[in-house]
Amino acid sequence: MKRFRTLLVIVAMMAVAALVPAAFASQDTPKALDRPDMSGLHDFDFLVGDWRVHSRKLKEPLSGRQEWIEFEGTISSRPLMEGRANVDDTVFHMPGGIYRGVAPRAYDPKTGQWAIWWIDGRNPFGNLDPPVKGRFVHGVGTFHADDTLRGKPIKVRFIWSGISRNAAHWEQAYSNDGGKTWETNWVQTLERVR
Repeated sequence: MKRFRTLLVIVAMMAVAALVPAAFASQDTPKALDRPDMSGLHDFDFLVGDWRVHSRKLKEPLSGRQEWIEFEGTISSRPLMEGRANVDDTVFHMPGGIYRGVAPRAYDPKTGQWAIWWIDGRNPFGNLDPPVKGRFVHGVGTFHADDTLRGKPIKVRFIWSGISRNAAHWEQAYSNDGGKTWETNWVQTLERVR
């Protein structure tokens, strides 16, 4: 039930995000600092469509072990709310079986940042991962969040890079020292199907 309530909150947040620009438009003389930042609204447009994904994932992040697994998968990404949000439906063919997940994203015109959540199909009614937040600068998207791993606080970082019409690169890294050092634990190479 908690998971369902959390999902309802995300849907409500996405709906509110769609209404924010209208609220700004109704002001008579908005101040320069009060104007919405729409500069990054189209940053994830490249991802709309269907992709083949090759993943390389560290089996036990932040454990000192360097055992990696590799697997294939697919991502199907669709825009929502006239581009102010989008969602990925992901399928991974991991060695232990199929793993599904959903990645909703929403754009905040107040900060010019995107928030990205992850809903794990293996435990869809568990806790929703904290959103990573960030933006693209010179074609590279960097997103951060605070989270926990095995009961201890960590920082999470996503990086999107190497973006073209038919290819992209994504990686995830964790830090257990407040962001001084990072251990990359998941790397994806995306190739457009359509």
